[in-house]
Amino acid sequence: MTLAEFALMVAPGLATGIGGLGLLVFGPQSDRSLDVLLGLTAGIMLAATIFSLLIPALDRGGLIEVLVGFAVGALLLARIDAAVPHLHPRLFERDQAAAADSDAHRKAALLLSAMTIHNVPEGMAVGVAFAAGGIELGLPIAVAIGVQNIPEGFAAAAPLLETGMSRGRVAAIGAATGLVEPPAALIAFAAASRGEALLPFALAFAAAAMLYVVVDELLPEAATRGHEREATLALFAGFMLMMILDVSLS
Repeated sequence: MTLAEFALMVAPGLATGIGGLGLLVFGPQSDRSLDVLLGLTAGIMLAATIFSLLIPALDRGGLIEVLVGFAVGALLLARIDAAVPHLHPRLFERDQAAAADSDAHRKAALLLSAMTIHNVPEGMAVGVAFAAGGIELGLPIAVAIGVQNIPEGFAAAAPLLETGMSRGRVAAIGAATGLVEPPAALIAFAAASRGEALLPFALAFAAAAMLYVVVDELLPEAATRGHEREATLALFAGFMLMMILDVSLS
C-alpha cells in the first residue's frame, strides 16, 4: 500500500464531516431538500456499485464466484440490519414505534447506529477497489464515495436536530459516523489483498452491501415525504455524475 492509496482510502470517510458541518452553516432544511440529497446519494452509490464494483468483478472472475459474493454480501447486510438496534432517520416503522417515542438520547443512539451501518459498506467498497485495481480502479470510487458523503452526512444527521440537540453536537455526531469508513476500508483492503482469487468475490460482496443500503434505506427514506419525483431526478443526476467521474478518473 502506497501513501497515496492510504490517503485516498481515508479521505472519503472524513468527507462526511463536511456534510455535518453544513448543519452549522445552513441549519435545518426542508423535506424537499433532504429528499433531493438522499436521491443524489442513492444515484452515486448505485452507479458506483455497477461501474466500480460489479463490472470489475465480472472482468476478473467467473459468474459463479461473483454471484456467491453478491449473495453473501446481501445476506450479511440483511442479518446486520435485523440484529443491530437502529432507527432509520426519516422513516417511522411499525416495529420501531416504541423507539421513536422514547427519550431523545435513545433515539439519537439508534439514529447513530443506522448511520454507522450505512457507512461501513462504503468503506469496504473503497478498500476492495484499491486492492483490486490500485489507484486506477480505487480513485473513481473513492472520489464518488467522498462526494456523496457530503450530502449524506448532512441528510443523515439533520433528523437528530428533532431530538433537541444543538447544531454543534449534531454536526460532531454526523462527522463521527464517517470515522468508521477508514478502518473498514483498510481492513477490506488487507483482506482482499491476500490473493487475486478473492478479488471477484470481494468486489461482488462490497457491491451487494452498497446496493442493500440504497434499496433498504436511501430510496425508502427519499420517498416518504411526498417528493418522490424530485428525489428520482436527483438519483439520475447522481448516477450521471458518477459516470462522469468514472470516465474522467479512470
